[in-house]
Amino acid sequence: MATTSFPDASPRKNRTATAAVPARRGPTGNGSPGGAASAGACTAHVSPGDPVVTAAEPEFADQFGLTADEICGHSLLDLLRSPFPARLRQKFTALSAGRLRRFTEKVTGRDGGGRDFPAEVTAVAVREPAGGIVGVVVLLRRAEHARSGGPVLSALDAQVLEGVASGESTVQLASRLYLSRQGIEYRVGQMLRRFDAPNRPALVARAHALGMFATGQWPPRVLPEHVR
Repeated sequence: MATTSFPDASPRKNRTATAAVPARRGPTGNGSPGGAASAGACTAHVSPGDPVVTAAEPEFADQFGLTADEICGHSLLDLLRSPFPARLRQKFTALSAGRLRRFTEKVTGRDGGGRDFPAEVTAVAVREPAGGIVGVVVLLRRAEHARSGGPVLSALDAQVLEGVASGESTVQLASRLYLSRQGIEYRVGQMLRRFDAPNRPALVARAHALGMFATGQWPPRVLPEHVR
C-alpha cells in the first residue's frame, strides 16, 4: 500500500504571516467557529486555494513538533493525511470557491517524535464584507484515548507488536530490540492472552480491529494514544 510522505521539520517561511493566531477565536472575532463542538481544538489560519499555513497557535504547531513560526509556509495537505486524500483537497477547493461554508474530516498527523496521531479537522471559510473568501480557519482536535478505546501497551510491547505486524520473526525482533528470543516470546505470549488471540496473525487482526495501528502506514505503527 502506498504511503503518504510527511515534510521534515525544516520550515518554509512565509514572511507575510502573522506570528500567531488568537486563541480559540472565530473568523469574525465573536467566538470559536465550531461552537461547543470545537472545545479542545487548536487553531491555524491557512490561505484559500492551496491551503498553506499563514499563522498558527503554538498548540497547533506543537502537534507536529514545530513552532508557530516554523509551521508557517507548510501546506496543510502535507501536514495531514486523509483516508481519501483527493476528497480532502476537493473540499478545500470547494471551500475556497465559496461552494462550502465549512467541513469536517477525520485525518492523521505525525508528531515531532515520528508517530502518527488520529485527529479531526474542521475548516471554516473566512469571508470579507463583499462576500469573497479571504482565508480559512482550521480547527484541529486530536482524538482522545477515551474516545478511541482499546488497550494501552508499554513502549516496548508496542514495538514488538509493530514487528509482528510487519512480519518479523522472533530472531529478527530479538536482534533489533536487543532482547533474548525468550523475552520476545514472553511478550508475544502475554499479548496473545491479553487480546484473546490464538496466534500471531490473529493478534495483529485484533489490534487492527481495535484501531491501534495508524491508517495507511507501512511499516505498521501503533498510535500514540495506545502507548504509555
